[in-house]
This record gives sequence, C-alpha cells and structure tokens, in this order.
Amino acid sequence: MADDSKSDSRSEIGSYVAVGDSFTEGVGDPGPDGAFVGWADRFAVLLADRRPEGDFDYTNLAVRGKLLDQIIEDQLPKAAELAPDLVSFCAGGNDIIRPGTDPDEVAERFERAIARLTSAVGTVMVTTGFDTRGVPVLKHLRGKIATYNGHVRAIADRYGCPVLDLWSLKTVQDRRAWDDDRLHLSPEGHTRVALRAGQVLGLEVPADPDQPWPQLPPRGTLEIRRDDVHWAREYLVPWIGRRLRGESSGDHVTAKGALSPDDIKMRIESVA
Repeated sequence: MADDSKSDSRSEIGSYVAVGDSFTEGVGDPGPDGAFVGWADRFAVLLADRRPEGDFDYTNLAVRGKLLDQIIEDQLPKAAELAPDLVSFCAGGNDIIRPGTDPDEVAERFERAIARLTSAVGTVMVTTGFDTRGVPVLKHLRGKIATYNGHVRAIADRYGCPVLDLWSLKTVQDRRAWDDDRLHLSPEGHTRVALRAGQVLGLEVPADPDQPWPQLPPRGTLEIRRDDVHWAREYLVPWIGRRLRGESSGDHVTAKGALSPDDIKMRIESVA
C-alpha cells in the first residue's frame, strides 16, 4: 500500500524534480517579473529549508498545456537522468478534460510512466485531480476525473508512491483559491497545495492548508452572472478556440529548469 506518512528517507530529500503541466509550472501564481512560481517551487523551498544552505538541487521541467504522452517523451528522460531523491509527477489532466478520452486508457499510459520513473529515481509522488463540482464546464467532467483519480491511487499502491490528494483538499474549492481563468490556482491556492505536499511527506509545515478562509459577504445573482459572462468571454472562448485550431498554451514555452530555492524565496517575498 502507498504510504503517505512520514519516513526518514523522505525527510532527508536533497534533490527534487517537478514534472507536469501548467499546474506544476505554476500558472496563476506570478512572481515580480511575471514568470510563474507555483506550488512545486514553493514546495521546493520547504524541502530546501530542511537542508544545509546550498545543499539542495531543484529542477522544474513542467510546461503548460502538455498532454501525458508529451510529458513522458520530453520530461521523463530528463528527470530519470537527473536521478533525484524525489520526483513529483502530475500528468493526464489535460488528456482527461478533452472530449472522447477514456480515463482507463489514460491511466494505463500513466502507469507505464510510473514504472519507468520508480526504477530510475528515489521517491515518486503522484497527484490526483481536483474536485470540479463548483467549476463551470469542468463540473460535468467530475465523474471522469474521479475515475482517473481511482486509477492514480491504485497505481500509487502498486508502486509505493506517496499521493498528493487534491480531491480531498476542500479549501481549494473556495473561489479565492483560483485564478480569474478558473482553470489554474491563485497564489494562495498554490501555497495551500505546497503545504499539503509537505504534509504528505511528513514535513512540519508553517501553516495549515485546511485553515478556513475568512467569511465573505454573500454574492447576488446579478454579480455572479456578470462574472460568468466576463469569464466566458475572456477565458472560455479563447480556450475553445485554441482547441479548435489544435494549438496549445505551451507551444512556445520552455521549462524553467534548475532553480535556486533562495531565489524562489526572494521572488515570493517580493510579491507577498
């Protein structure tokens, strides 16, 4: 069975590679220069803080818009070559939200990737998809996402992978956890995921990712409808257009690559 709890080996992680798509690249969490930070970078800082200064290596290979097979082809060989103590692997979400995809078939390809990774690196942490019941358009895919999540957890059991379970992180169901595009997390949302990742590996984290949000005044029907119209015009229509043209948001994006945790920390503090 997968062990999501603390172990001595995981508390002494000296190198970490993040693999994935826009979620792991950090879209929705811009730094002072506009480049994204994101949960993986924030999580890397938590890991680095447990090591002597300068004794931690971190590389973020994630690129927005990438499908599972693209991640396997482009990012897995680099992650295996680096042979870090820890790899976070979040992939398949862009496949699942595409019409006509079969979550069972996507999971089969996901498992083959996990088999490759676990034979080449230390620990592989996998992530589930979010609960999308409150997300326009994506709420209709909730059952498909849940099916895929079931496969991810079963695969984690078979290969001994810790699971970053985003479905159970209820605090990210608050709209303040999401960027204006409603597809990517806000800085606070990314922060809460990073904290939960730390908990999964048994780290002492500086805040509780399940801490309730401050109460907001109720929103009127007119305000909600106005926000929905704005979202559809600014984000949904362009997203559909890219799909129809066969384009990806990551077509001309390169991975962030090797990053210094100290630099990440300064970028976070400068926009806090």
